[in-house]
Amino acid sequence: MTVTIVILLLLTAIGLILIEIFLVPGVGIPGIAGLALLGITLFLAYQIDSITGHVTLAATSLISVGLIALAFSAKTWSRLSIKEEITSRVVIDTTTLSIGQVGKTISRLNPIGNVSFDDITIEARSRGEFIDENTSVEIATIEGNKITVTPKIS
Repeated sequence: MTVTIVILLLLTAIGLILIEIFLVPGVGIPGIAGLALLGITLFLAYQIDSITGHVTLAATSLISVGLIALAFSAKTWSRLSIKEEITSRVVIDTTTLSIGQVGKTISRLNPIGNVSFDDITIEARSRGEFIDENTSVEIATIEGNKITVTPKIS
């Protein structure tokens, strides 16, 4: 094993890590391969002799710190993050509904699900109990767009 091979492996590892930082979002194959290659490079450098191993370890440490600083200064994380804010709201017209109105569950309420009231499908919640699908329910409370239902006792 020669020092030239160790240097080439170290440069390849650095190149893979740079590809991971700038081109591939998340933790991908180039980053994992680069870190593995750094470990192999250190192992092979210590196989040559301890001085080469120590120099390679120092160089790898400095390069790693530099790559971390580069990743943070290059705004890598801001390119990966979502900057848009969702400002829309779901508008549910509850004025056509009234307390005591009877409907039928479309999906299981555990404790939230879909309920149909006179051809109006709306999301409703129970008071904590599970209500099966196709069960008759009646509106217990309406608070803004939050509708609470209870099973209809016949």
